[in-house]
Formats: sequence, C-alpha cells, structure tokens
Amino acid sequence: MSTPYAKLPRWVDYGLIPLVNLVVAFVVAGLVVLLVGENPFRAAEILVQGAFGSGQGIAYTLYYATNFIFTGLAVAVAFHCGLFNIGGEGQAYIAGLGVALVCLALDQVTPWWITFPLATLAAAAVGALWALIPAYLQAKRGSHIVITTIMFNFIAASAMVYLLVDVLKPRGSMAPQTRQFAEGAQLPKLGWLLNDLGLTVRPSAPLNIAFLLALAMAVAVWALIWRTRLGYEIRTYGFSPKAARYAGISETRVIIITMLISGALAGMMALNPIMGDQHNVALDFVSGAGFVGIAVALMGRSHPAGIVPAAILFGMLYQGGAALAFEMPAISRDMIVIIQGLVILFAGALEHLFRPTIQTIFATLAPKTVGLPAGERA
Repeated sequence: MSTPYAKLPRWVDYGLIPLVNLVVAFVVAGLVVLLVGENPFRAAEILVQGAFGSGQGIAYTLYYATNFIFTGLAVAVAFHCGLFNIGGEGQAYIAGLGVALVCLALDQVTPWWITFPLATLAAAAVGALWALIPAYLQAKRGSHIVITTIMFNFIAASAMVYLLVDVLKPRGSMAPQTRQFAEGAQLPKLGWLLNDLGLTVRPSAPLNIAFLLALAMAVAVWALIWRTRLGYEIRTYGFSPKAARYAGISETRVIIITMLISGALAGMMALNPIMGDQHNVALDFVSGAGFVGIAVALMGRSHPAGIVPAAILFGMLYQGGAALAFEMPAISRDMIVIIQGLVILFAGALEHLFRPTIQTIFATLAPKTVGLPAGERA
C-alpha cells in the first residue's frame, strides 16, 4: 500500500521534515561556496559565529528575527484561512505612516511607554486597512488575493515615496525621511538583558522591546487560531470552504476578518526599525521582511512555535551573512542572498520533496505512526 498522503506524527511533520529540508539547503549552499573556491565548513563556522558568537551578534540576530516573526505570523494567519497574503511588504511599509504620525505628534510630549502603545495601535490599524481592500475584492468580487496584495505592495511603495519626499520630509532637508524622533518615541533597548547574561552588547545594538511584543503576538496568534471560535471558523474555511458554508460560516466575514488580522500583524513590524533602531521613517525600511515572512511561515508550518525559531534562523542568515561577506571577500552579499534563496526554495517550494520517502520509511518501520494497522506495510 502506498501512503503518499498518510498522516505523520506531529514531531515529524513540524520538526523532522523542516530539518531535513534545511540540511539539504545548506548542503547545496555549501557546494555553491565550494565552487567559488572557499571552504564551506569554514564559511558555516563564520556564519554561526557571526550570528551567535557574541552578545552584539545575538542582539542583531534577534533584531532581524523580530521583523520576521511579525511578517511570518501575518502570512500564517492568512494561510489558515486558505489565503495567500503576499502583501505583507506593502502592509508593513504603509503602516510606517501610522507610526510616523503618532511619533511626530507625541515624541516631545509623552514618554515612550505612552507613545509605544498608541503607535502600535496606529501601525496595526493602517496595516489592517491596507489589507481590507484586497480582502473585500476577494470576498465580494472574487479577485485573487495574491494578485491584489502584490499589486498593493507597489502602490504602498509609491505612496510612501510621495509622502516622504513631498509631505513628511522636514523643510531644508535633502534626505527622503522624517525628522529624527525625540526620546518619547524611542523604544528601550534590550542589551542590558544580554549583558546580565554575561554577554557584551554595545548601546548601539538595535535589539529592543519590540522583540517582546513579537513574542506576545506569537502567543496571541496561537490562542486565536486554536483556542477561539473565530480561529475554528478560520481553520474550517481554510480546510474546506464548502464545509464552512454548509456549517453556516459567513465566507465574507471570515475572509475580511482574517485579512484584517494578517495586515495588522504585518503592520506592527514597522515598529521595530522605526521606533527601535533608526528613530525616523525612511525609504524602504521594510527591506524585504514581508517576503521573508512567507518563507518563515512555510518553514514554521504556520504555527507560532515553528515561526519563532524559523525567524531566528533567517535572522542568523542576515547577521551571520554580513560577517561572512566581511571575512570571506569571495563570498559577496549576492552569495548570501543565494544561500537565503536556497533555504526559501527547500523550505517553501520544495517543502514536500522528501515527504513521500519519509512517509514510506515510517509506514514500513512503524505503521501505527501513519495510521496503518500493525500488520500492514507500505
């Protein structure tokens, strides 16, 4: 009996298969490094050392991971509803406008602990509203969510260029960005936490309390999807729209609410670079985090428990990749992008490449784990 779609144990589905895909991706990346004349084992050592070998490296790795947790959760929530929100990049970008309006208005009036929650609400609201139109077009007009959300990325980019160049840029300034925020809109850093653990972190390290907010959102998404009625409706619709309609679940309501939540999560990503690091709104502050979130959600199997470590992995690739490009001049930043692309390829597009083989092994050695009677083999 062949079991290409047999159910595997959760630890295999959420742990072993992503790990196999990741190992294969790094093996192929090692071959690429070998082709340019460098030692792949030395390159791997530099990559890991640059990301986790010092307090400063860890701070930068977790800073990048914060962006990817937000965008990964945004993609995952939509996935559970059977929607592919590829517009996280634009939703996070335009949410910078909400953060900017709050910070520019309050940074010299209120302390950060008042500005931060208001900016969080503004970022979530603007991100959600940017996702509302594609959601409505999908629910009411049948427009494909992938097409509309990716087109809205370009609209968001153009809108932000106009706003930063012609509206928000201070008079007399040449740089397309807002003015620097005062202390009332600057988030506290978390370097002290790593310092207390015996690691040395300079004050310039960008890790800030937005990381704690990202972890809180991961717990909130878990509770929403698996512990609420709305989450049940989202998962039901994602699994079978016909069954959801038969059960009386409103298709329009579920799609729109899901996309609003997804857009809000993507929008909150803007808090990390704007309030936590650069303390202004500049062009292209998202830097591709919305698209990386797709790979993070795929690698994490759309579960917060998988998304957080997947985000840290990509944070490692960003921070460790910078160290690798510095230590090995033959490996340029473009090579680092190739390595990241290989991880995305095997974790995303080819995520089921090894599943049939693994299922066959489990069906042969432990048939009960894949739902077969004890005496039956694949």
